[in-house]
Amino acid sequence: MNQPERHDPTAPIQSIERPCPGLLSIVIPCYNEDAIIEATHARICSIAPQLGMELEVLYIDDGSQDSTLEKLKQLASGDSRIHVVEFSRNFGQQAAMSAGLEMAQGDAVVIIDADLQDPPEVIPAMITKWRTGVDVAYGRRKSRDGESTFKLVTAKLFYRFFARVMPYPVPVDTGDFKLCDRAVVDAVCALPEKRRYLRSLVPWAGFSHAPVDYDRDARTAGETKYSAFRLLSLAADAILLSSDKPIRLIWLLAALFAFIGTCGLITGLTLPTKETLALPTLFALLGFISAAQTVTIAIVGEYVVRCYREAQARPPFVIRGKNSSTNQAHSSPSDQDRQAT
Repeated sequence: MNQPERHDPTAPIQSIERPCPGLLSIVIPCYNEDAIIEATHARICSIAPQLGMELEVLYIDDGSQDSTLEKLKQLASGDSRIHVVEFSRNFGQQAAMSAGLEMAQGDAVVIIDADLQDPPEVIPAMITKWRTGVDVAYGRRKSRDGESTFKLVTAKLFYRFFARVMPYPVPVDTGDFKLCDRAVVDAVCALPEKRRYLRSLVPWAGFSHAPVDYDRDARTAGETKYSAFRLLSLAADAILLSSDKPIRLIWLLAALFAFIGTCGLITGLTLPTKETLALPTLFALLGFISAAQTVTIAIVGEYVVRCYREAQARPPFVIRGKNSSTNQAHSSPSDQDRQAT
């Protein structure tokens, strides 16, 4: 059995009474998922009787260009547990998840993607962890079907590099699939950042964390929304929004150049003229130093840009409309589950 990880080592471990049955909110960001969204909802409904909690499902439509929104509205018209939030344009997955957290009313909140690569059948195990006193039960991937060797290797390296540069503990081999207690959700939503990376903000809040291992499935319909450029952009945000270590590395770079310069000066003063460094070597050294200076300026610029965006204080998303059944806002699992399955 996986033991809880306490992100605040000084915090006392104590048993916590969870609401019974309590309300579970499931937040599902959606962007162009019309090929799979109905199957996603059917899978969510199929596990509802196993949850032991009342249920609300928040679908956040992140400016889809296909028929995702229309299908969500149809689902919501026949199921009082569904709430559909429509963005005015595509603001990105992090903004969609943030909107879901802010609107969720549950005693516990699950974040899961709409593509079914993270199986909803893992959610009951997360609830079991939560009821034992764990505040964040996060999905930890044992395997990742349908992904290339290159993506598997680069993802593994990035997760470990990201964990190393963070000033607080961050779990590896995890994504956004997790269950958070109400106190964790409130703490994250209270943060003033407009540009967010939730995989670092949730661990920053502290509380107790424990993994729930699972096998990640291959995508069965639709296609990934992350190109190589978007993945690199997300990786840059992950590091620069969460850690100041990249900018501190500049001091090490400056020390390295000072050492190289000192060695070059000593060499030039001690060696005879005919044995001094050749001109091409000097050009190569100058080119290396110039490139390093450019990279240094770029890193500082990336931080400045993000500071500027925060100073603008624009909202991370704009809601165009909301849609839900006119019936009771929350209902316990009932005949709706049998009808969906």
